[in-house]
Amino acid sequence: MADQAVKNPQAKRSWDRPEGASFQQWMEARVARHSTRRYDWNALKFQADHDPKYRRAQMRYVGTGGTGVASDSNVVPAGQFTFSTMLIPAGHIGPMHIHIDVEEIFFVMRGKMKVICEKRHDDGKVERWEATLGERDLISIPPGVYREEHNIGEEDALMCVMLGAPVPVTPTYPPESPLAKIKRAQTPSEAKALSEGE
Repeated sequence: MADQAVKNPQAKRSWDRPEGASFQQWMEARVARHSTRRYDWNALKFQADHDPKYRRAQMRYVGTGGTGVASDSNVVPAGQFTFSTMLIPAGHIGPMHIHIDVEEIFFVMRGKMKVICEKRHDDGKVERWEATLGERDLISIPPGVYREEHNIGEEDALMCVMLGAPVPVTPTYPPESPLAKIKRAQTPSEAKALSEGE
């Protein structure tokens, strides 16, 4: 979207003032209040259906993130990035996945998370790194690096998650992961077809 605005200065951006909106209306539309958010336990339900340890909830603020949720009218429209929080119950895992197009940032607000990163090379070589992150710790994971997050604490963990594009490509899983074989709905019509067993 930013590229479009550079190429075409007249292109509409997500943060442009809507036609006819007062300054107050414009600014109010840019606010996402916690009181109007709800945890979405269904955003990654397909993972939890495969294995309950993958159960987590997303609370969206800017854009819909990288979970594959197609739309959410209750968010501030994304211009350059997405922003959400993720609630990870104690002992649960965000499975190994990769974003090929964007940087992803995890900022731990509460709890203790072990983050595992892997860089896989065409020659079969795998570089692996891990770290434990506590409250107010942050990691920025570059595109093309696999990542997995484990809540190793005794309580629910809460992380801020940012992705560096307004509509990131839906992440994928390593070929050996059982999640790589699960067909995900990308659109409402695909979701309906999958639920009807097509």
